Amino acid sequence: MIINFLNMNGYGLYVHLSFLFTLASFFGLYFVIRYQFVKEQNKFSAKFGALSSDKAIVAKTQKINKEILAASSLSKI
Repeated sequence: MIINFLNMNGYGLYVHLSFLFTLASFFGLYFVIRYQFVKEQNKFSAKFGALSSDKAIVAKTQKINKEILAASSLSKI
């Protein structure tokens, strides 16, 4: 019974390989996006760290910078 289900009238190999390919593509895409995110986060941290103290205070008050800095501090934990 289970063999018939896995075989799927001769299309089982195609169906299962399609699912595996899709799953592998999703994992690949996840790792590429994660790598790019960490790279951009590091660039932001480097630029933010190079600001003078007055500009850093102003930058810390901006909403988007607060979100990015909070995310970067969480990812280092």
